[in-house]
Amino acid sequence: MWMKAHQWIVTLALLTLVLAAAVGLILTRQSAQLNSAGRTRRPPIVDEQPLTTARAMAALASDWDEQRYSRQALKLADHSVDVAFSYEMRQATEHPAPPTPESKKLYAQANQAAAAVKADQERIDQLQKQVAGAKDERTHSTLQQQIDLTKAQLELDQDELDDVKGDLIRSGADRLSRIQRQFNRHEATQKEYETNNPQTGNSSSNSNPSAGPSSALAQFSAWNSLRGKTTRLQQALDEAKQTANKLRQSHETLQAQVAMEVSNKEAIAQQAKSGIDAASGSDAVSANSTAKAISTLHQISMDQKDLSDFDKRVQDQDDLATAYGNWIDVVKLRQGAMAHAILQSALLILLVVFGVYLGNRLVDHFFVGLAVERTRLHTLRGVIRFAVQALGLALILFTIFGVPDQMSTILGLAGAGLTVACKDFIMGFIGWFLLMGRNGLRVGDWVEIDGVVGEVVEIGLLRTVLLETGNWTDSGHPTGRKVAFVNSYAIEGHFFNFSTAGQWLWDEVQILVPSTQNPYPIIDAIQKMVSEQTQANVLAAEQEWQRSTSRYRAQPVSAAPAVSLRPTSSGIDVHVRYITRAGERHAMKTRLYQALVELLHRRQEDPAAAASAQAAR
Repeated sequence: MWMKAHQWIVTLALLTLVLAAAVGLILTRQSAQLNSAGRTRRPPIVDEQPLTTARAMAALASDWDEQRYSRQALKLADHSVDVAFSYEMRQATEHPAPPTPESKKLYAQANQAAAAVKADQERIDQLQKQVAGAKDERTHSTLQQQIDLTKAQLELDQDELDDVKGDLIRSGADRLSRIQRQFNRHEATQKEYETNNPQTGNSSSNSNPSAGPSSALAQFSAWNSLRGKTTRLQQALDEAKQTANKLRQSHETLQAQVAMEVSNKEAIAQQAKSGIDAASGSDAVSANSTAKAISTLHQISMDQKDLSDFDKRVQDQDDLATAYGNWIDVVKLRQGAMAHAILQSALLILLVVFGVYLGNRLVDHFFVGLAVERTRLHTLRGVIRFAVQALGLALILFTIFGVPDQMSTILGLAGAGLTVACKDFIMGFIGWFLLMGRNGLRVGDWVEIDGVVGEVVEIGLLRTVLLETGNWTDSGHPTGRKVAFVNSYAIEGHFFNFSTAGQWLWDEVQILVPSTQNPYPIIDAIQKMVSEQTQANVLAAEQEWQRSTSRYRAQPVSAAPAVSLRPTSSGIDVHVRYITRAGERHAMKTRLYQALVELLHRRQEDPAAAASAQAAR
């Protein structure tokens, strides 16, 4: 099996925990929705939702224009709610709740408690007057005790009255008290809101819609925030329109009723006047008729006031919808500006990408046309391409995230930290530029670095690789080992380059002339033979060295072969130094040794010639 038993157990346990967490998340979300939307509580008599919505929208205002519309919305919503309180209070006063057995009982208890409180208060006032006029200390003490006792009773009766009033409010019988309590809470909340949110009319935000964040990420965040703000303002606008429509329907219904009542207004007024003129103390029918007419006229007046309140509330809701609409226009203007800024950032990013791509194409095209030192140019092309891409990436990141604050300080600290942490890397990278210079190294050069001699096979950004060949005085055959050096040696150390453009190298051959033979003819013959074999190399090397040393005003260097003699007990040891190319070193030495062997062999076969030559000397 690809999974063991304990691995299966752990996997199933983790999966169970994930499923349990998901189920709990769903259940808690549903319970939160039920708690917020499904709980049953008695709604307030006066709907304060317009003011609540206006306060929520005011928290979204970010500049002077938005705050101006938010203040308008707050004033309109507050005025609309105040008119609604006035309307409901008048309705509760003019149209109290119909009495029920329970409400009658509560009203009786309330009246009884109120009478008891009044009686206690009167008793206290009477006793206080008696105390003021008492001259006997004993009488004064007695009266004071009665006052204290009556105050205690007053406290109990007042508590009972408050309890009965609370029962009336909870039962719904005393609708006016409920409205008054809600109005008091409304006033306290409004005062607290105005204290915590003073409307100074000033804003630190830029009111110019075209101004905004410079980074693409911040621009998208601002655009998304404005989009959410527009959605919430649109919801507030729809809410104001719905409220206005409901109030307008109620207004039309009441207006139709008032129109019918007004048509009979003159007749009712005339009826009341006639009843008053004809009424007498014993005419109960005329008195009732007059009272009914007066009540009808009063009701018509109340309905007209209610109609006026409906007009005010409808107008407030219409103005509130207009304020929200103007606010939405301002936000959409800023949202369009943010969308334009996002497109500008996107265009800048595309231009940077296109510039990087075009720069890479130009670098490739430039280096393709150069055929000399392809390995070196390939590395240089890689460096340039990396630099162009890094610059493009930096520009894109700055466009997306913006230029950080204190950029100079950040760059300074980052540069110092990178310099310390990446010292070897930086020195190697800078050394590569020196090695790529005119006096640097090339692939194929024969060099010595830190005592290691070899042929350069690779010059990278950070290191130089040699194919080890041993010391220059050795045979020069590769050892099979590659040796890598960090390019920092070009700055911190030194290196020896045994080659110019032609890779010239001094080499030597050695031969022993026995003491039984005359060395001078052999030495002359050897020098002549070596000069003939290396003549072409001598001319080419001298020309190249002359071009190389002319910049430094150095003396010309001779590349002609040189012969040195070293007497030994066995004869004369002849050393001939000559110039050769590094790549032809072994072949040249082989040819010279073959020529020397042939020369010595001919000398041994022709002793007469040797004797005559010696005699001639």
